[in-house]
Amino acid sequence: MKNSDVKILMVEDDDSLGSILREYLLLKGYNVTHAKDGLEALDWFARDKFDICLLDVMMPKLDGFNVARKIREEENYTPIIFVTAKSMQADKLEGLKIGADDYVTKPFSMEELQLRIEAILRRFSQSEGGKPLDMKEYKIGKFRFNRLLKILTDEKGAEKGLTDKEAALLEMLIQHKNDTMSRKEALIKIWGDDDYFNGRSMDVYITKIRKMLRSDSNLKLNNVHGVGYQLIELKDDK
Repeated sequence: MKNSDVKILMVEDDDSLGSILREYLLLKGYNVTHAKDGLEALDWFARDKFDICLLDVMMPKLDGFNVARKIREEENYTPIIFVTAKSMQADKLEGLKIGADDYVTKPFSMEELQLRIEAILRRFSQSEGGKPLDMKEYKIGKFRFNRLLKILTDEKGAEKGLTDKEAALLEMLIQHKNDTMSRKEALIKIWGDDDYFNGRSMDVYITKIRKMLRSDSNLKLNNVHGVGYQLIELKDDK
């Protein structure tokens, strides 16, 4: 996906920072819509389709956390990055629980923010033709995964229904394909807490997903000790 194809909803109530950030992103070729409060952001989100949202937390009328909650009530796939002065661990966990994909604390460098945007967009796009991936359905190895219907379909057309947690976990693994998915982040986003018992529960789901994918020898779901998991898609040399 070219930068000019990327539509960013940037929500920042500070006029000075908002103008600087918008100009920087425009200079990098992105298509940027600047909302100055939470209600304006939701109005824009309802009227247009965006590839990524940059949300300040402390805003008038409706804060960034509540904006994110409203967005996630509508759909669960548009990437969200919180850009905020809040640095408390509890605030970061709150953002992850809501469904944010990243969290940047002020002050930050513009280059760092751009790298984070690019990293997320790589996970949410496909390389073929540079066209955006239809986030209702993922292609992984010989499988297709419809996240709305929670159905995994193999190359022969055989379908398998997934539970809510199986579907959420598989989607997160696919979004981090060939990269490491953080165990803690997955627990917070899907289970709401990273305690011991939820961790054991997730291990069971990982085993189930590994079995679902084992018919494709080019797919490997590996444990990364102490960090998380990697869903690796090997190249087919045939």
